[in-house]
Amino acid sequence: MSIKNINSSNEVLVYSTDPAHNKKCPRCKYLMPECRCPKESAKTPHHITAVLRIEKSGRKGKTVTVIDHLPKQEFYLKDLAKKIKIKCGSGGTYRLQEFGVIEIQGEHREIIRLFLNAEGIECKG
Repeated sequence: MSIKNINSSNEVLVYSTDPAHNKKCPRCKYLMPECRCPKESAKTPHHITAVLRIEKSGRKGKTVTVIDHLPKQEFYLKDLAKKIKIKCGSGGTYRLQEFGVIEIQGEHREIIRLFLNAEGIECKG
């Protein structure tokens, strides 16, 4: 059952019990036809040189592996961070700053270096 509000040739869906019409975007929470999220692709950019480093300062002595100089694309960083966290078996996060940055808890430079090389990303550090 659907109820539509018709205003001068514009049809606007007001209410529907059809599950296909009630799907919402997971990011913006709008209905899928009205989604306002920017369309980004999760493709790997052509040439990336990531910088790996270990940081302890400002983290109460805990070691964090930082992957810096990544593309500033949220979908790409989110997907890559998830894969790296699974590969390392630890937690982490990503941030959008001047460049994309991924932080992984613990010292995992060698594992991350091998993983990034397998993904076609060059590494320094």
